[in-house]
Parts: sequence; structure tokens; C-alpha cells
Amino acid sequence: MFRSIQVVSASLLLAFIITPLLAQEDKPADLPVTKAVLFSSGVGYFEHSGTVEGDSIARLMFKSEQINDILKSMVLMDLDGGTITTVAYASKEPVERVLRSFGVDISDAPTLPELLAQLRGAEINVDGIVGKILSVEKEEKVVGEPPTKVTEHIIRIVTAKGIQSVKMSSMQSLTLTDPKMQNELNEALTLLIGARDQDRKAVDVRFTGKGKRRVRIGYLVESPVWKTSYRLDLSAEKPLLQGWAIVENVSENDWKNISMSLVSGRPISFIQDLYTPLFVDRPVVETERYASLRPRLYEEGIEANRKGKALAEANEKMDGFARSRAMAPAAKSAESARFAGAPAADADARFDLGGSVQSVVSGGSVGELFQFTIHHPVNMQRHRAAMLPIVNQAVKAEKISIYNQAQHATHPLNGVYLINDTGMKLPAGPVTVFDGSTYAGDARLDHLAVDEKRLLSYAMDLTVTIDPCNSSSQKITSARLVRGVLYVNRMQTYTQTYKVKSKADGKKTLIIEHPFVNGRNLTQPKSFEEKTPQVYRFRVPIDGKDVGDFVVEEQQPATQSITIMNAHPNTYLGYMTEGAISDKIKAALQKAATLQQELNELQAHVNRLQQEKRLIEQGQDRLRKNIETVGRDSTLGKRYLEKLTEEENQIEKLEADIVSTQKKVDAKRDELANYVNSLDLN
Repeated sequence: MFRSIQVVSASLLLAFIITPLLAQEDKPADLPVTKAVLFSSGVGYFEHSGTVEGDSIARLMFKSEQINDILKSMVLMDLDGGTITTVAYASKEPVERVLRSFGVDISDAPTLPELLAQLRGAEINVDGIVGKILSVEKEEKVVGEPPTKVTEHIIRIVTAKGIQSVKMSSMQSLTLTDPKMQNELNEALTLLIGARDQDRKAVDVRFTGKGKRRVRIGYLVESPVWKTSYRLDLSAEKPLLQGWAIVENVSENDWKNISMSLVSGRPISFIQDLYTPLFVDRPVVETERYASLRPRLYEEGIEANRKGKALAEANEKMDGFARSRAMAPAAKSAESARFAGAPAADADARFDLGGSVQSVVSGGSVGELFQFTIHHPVNMQRHRAAMLPIVNQAVKAEKISIYNQAQHATHPLNGVYLINDTGMKLPAGPVTVFDGSTYAGDARLDHLAVDEKRLLSYAMDLTVTIDPCNSSSQKITSARLVRGVLYVNRMQTYTQTYKVKSKADGKKTLIIEHPFVNGRNLTQPKSFEEKTPQVYRFRVPIDGKDVGDFVVEEQQPATQSITIMNAHPNTYLGYMTEGAISDKIKAALQKAATLQQELNELQAHVNRLQQEKRLIEQGQDRLRKNIETVGRDSTLGKRYLEKLTEEENQIEKLEADIVSTQKKVDAKRDELANYVNSLDLN
């Protein structure tokens, strides 16, 4: 593709320079758009082609926001021996930076006093007074009634007669006598005016060579996403799928007899600012004798030739996924599909959706993408749009009803099982469904690969009513007692019953979507039509007017653990009646409960003794206060002392009983712990 681009200097393969004007010796070349490839990712590849003679320049016009894409993607070809030397375009150097480069700096929108102060020393002519600007001063004064403070700007001008002052409020005219300075001001103002027109930019491609030559220019720019809409006719004996591509021309060029392709896929595309000039802050370098060695910041290195562990794990997962797909239940044969509808009796009145439309494209894979190529040249003026037929052929489609409780709890939806046997990858888009020679509803189609099967729903099916109800139950399946922990295995059973009532005259096929819950195992029915990450799909045949139940049963195992030492005996003694628990475990639980009951009784006895001791100690406090009140040598005081001595003897006895009983508690706790920790029973 790039063989015709020759190196024009040691550092350039393709030069981009700022040359806004065409050289007079170059001939203008007219290169219209001849090819367009529109991608569903929002970009388009456009190609201009034609012939040039001698040294020529082709000028292309673009919107300013497209220049970055042009600089990133443009490819150039001179097919008959010529070369491409330069691609020239107007620079997008920031206006403020360019303005600051002029002798008259108006980048900050200065006022007239500020501008004249900036031109200090320049020669001016103010109302016939010619001289150089010495200064621009301001004076404040009070005028009027009521008094108002105003600011007066005064220009001090050095003339042949001396310094003269001119009030700016009274001057009638002012000119710069220096032609160079006046020209600088004019150029700065012209630049400001030109900077406002950012809509269209010229890009000039210079072709160098002899004689007539074929040339091409190609580039990628942002384009509207081409869209797809479908019509699905279920009226015929075999359903018809018709697809239309909707494209828009928002470019700056009319499309006249161009070759067009539409590509479905999502290639990565991005915008990088290559148009705006970049200026790098440069370091200030000291004079050699003062400079010193500066520390260098080294970037982190990445080890090479290392096999990625994550990649290997990903491959293993993909292999497992492929095996699981191979083991999945096979889909029912397409030959078993029931095609809906029948041809109309009156051929003249027949609803013939595809009879007057012919697909104008052919499809094929382009790498990982899929391309629709338009057979005939396309004509479209700029800022216009068009619909182009891309699919118009019979497809396999089975009429069904689709029920999902989350979508509608009472009625299913009319739908179809569509099989893409068109030989083309079908992009996503809306589908208008016709049945019985009339409109039946709208559906949505996601990206559909070749031979892929997909559900579409388009209307409410009022001939079928469904009443869903659910229930759950659980039972213990096994238990194990290991080192003081009782593990109880349960099986939770979830049952969903769909009561189906049909008022239809003929047979129907119902697809029930049942939620998929991770961790649950499907036990009834044994198989399903298909499964998605969110739902199971079950095929339920309905034979005319009928009422019946469709039952979905799932089971989910769960394990509960109980630590014997920390639990009340009633927590685990309830399992004594479960038949799934062995007699050995039941006997061990009974003994553990007995030991724990004895431990609880001993601990309760300790608690009673401690409570009795606390009550006596509270009474002693009262006695001591009474003794202090009546005196130790009084008759009542002596009585209180005797009572205090008696209670001290009781406390000593209680403390001895507490210590003795606590030893029994510790011994019983050790006995229980040693017993339960020694168990390993199934």
C-alpha cells in the first residue's frame, strides 16, 4: 500500500508541513470520493481516486474536528511511478501563542490605554500631533453634581516642540506612523478573524511526477453508526426476513457513483490530538563551570521471555468451557420446527413483503468482522440519508409463546425461534413482525451469527394464562460428629409449579423461562431446551384448549455446624428423632447432653453460693454502719458485733464451698470437652 511513498529526507517518510497556499507551478487535481466503508463502531473509511498530471496538488476539505483522524489514518498512493512529497494543512497553533509573537500583542484583549502603554516609544500621530509615546497616565477627578469620581487617561508625547499631553477623551484620531508596526497590528487582527472560522479546513496533498498517473487518498474519520432494521413476515409458508441498512452522509462531499461497504463489528478506534502543536518545557542549563551532575530517575524494567501464568489459566478455562459445551444436550433438529401461517387464497391480495425488494449486497467475513458489499454504485448528497436492502430471503422460524414470570406474571408473549440460515452475520436492530398479512408487533434482534438460534417476542399472547406458585422444603440427609462439632447436611428442595390454561383452538408450543440460581441442581425435568446465564428454557407442548401443570424442581445442599461445648443441649437434642442420623451419633449426643446438664447444675450451685455470699456481705455493711452509730461498747453495739462475727463465719464456710464446687465444675467441663473432642462418628 505504501510502496509509492518515497523518503524525501533522512528523517521523514511522510512530511506534514504548514503550507497554506498552493504553489503556482502545481496543477490542481480533482479527486472525488469513490469508495466508502462504514463501520458499526462509528468510523468510516473513505477513498478518493482519480488521475493527476505532472506536479499536482489535491485539496480536500474537512471539518476541523476531523483533522486529528486524518493525520492519524491517511494513506496515500501514486500508482504509476510518482511520489507524494508533502501533505500541507493550516496549523492549529494556539491563537494566543501566535498573537504574542507579533510586535503588537493583543492576545489579552487590551484596552486602548493598555495597548498604547505597550507601544511605549513608538511614533504616533494624534490629531496632528506627531511624536513618540512617553507614557500613558491616568488621573482621577471629581466632576458633576452630585460629585462623581471619573478617571481620565492622558498620553504624554515627546515631540519636536517638547513633551505634550493629550487627553484620550478628547482625541479624534490616532495612527501609527511606523508602517511595520501598523502591519503587525493588522495581521494580528486578521488572525483573530480567521480563528473564528473553525468549521472547514483545507488539506493539500502534493503529488510529484511526470505524465498522467492514477492516485488514491484514503483516510478514516468519525461517521454515524450505520443502523439496521428488519421486517419478519410470518404469513408465508416459510417466513421471510428482510433487512435494511440505514446510512447517512454527513461528510463535506457528495457521494456520486461510489463503491460502498458496510462492516459489522467493533474494531478499536480512538482519537488522539495530532493537530494541536505541542510545546515541551525545556530545562534551563547553567553555564558549564557552575553546572553539576544531576540524579537520573530510572524507569522500571519488565522481564522478557516470561510465559504468562494468567494466559495459561485462561486457556485451561476455555478448554473446560469447550468440553462443557460439547457435553450439553443437543438442540432439537431444525426439521422439527413448525412454520406458521399459510398462503392467502387470493394471489392478487396476498401480502408479499419481499416480492418487490431485492437485496443489493453480498456478505463475507473480513478477519473478525463481517462486511456487506453493495452491488451497485451509491449516490447520496451530503447531509442526506438512505435505506439500502441487505437481506431479503426465507429463513427458518418457529412460532412459539414465551413465558417469563419477571416480564409478565399472567400471560406469555407471542414470539418466534429464529434460525439465521441466511449465510450472513446479522447486526442488531429492531424487527417489525407481520403475521396473517398484517402488523403483529415489534421485536429486538441482537447480533446473530450464522446458523445461530435466537428468541424474539413481539406481542402479548392472551390465549394462554399461567398461574405460577412456588414452595420449598428441606430434610436432613446425613450427619457427622467430629471433635466436638456436629455437622448436619441438609437438602433444600425448591418447587415451582406453572399452572397453564390454554384457550387456543390449535396446538401451541410454550417456552417457559425459569430463573437459574447458582448452586441449585435441576432434578425435574431432566433436560431443558437451552440455558442462558440467567434462565433455563423449557419446551412445553400445548394441545388445544387444556389445563395442566408444569413442575420445575431444584435441590440445593447445605451444611450446618453446631459446636457442642457452646450450644444448649436443646439445640442438638432435636436431631434425636431424625432417621438420617446414626444411632452412634444419637447416643453420643445424649451422653454429651447428660454431661452438659451435670455441668450446668454444678455451675448453678456455684452461682447460688456466690449470690448468698454477696447478700451476707451487703448485710455486714449495714451492721458496720450501725456499730459506728451506737458505739462499740453499747449494749446494742455489742449485739451488732456478735452478729457480725457470726456472719464472718458463714462467709468463710461459703468461700470454702465455692472453691470446692468450682473444682467440680472445672473437672466436669474437662470431662465434657475430652469426651466430645475424642469423637469421630458418622
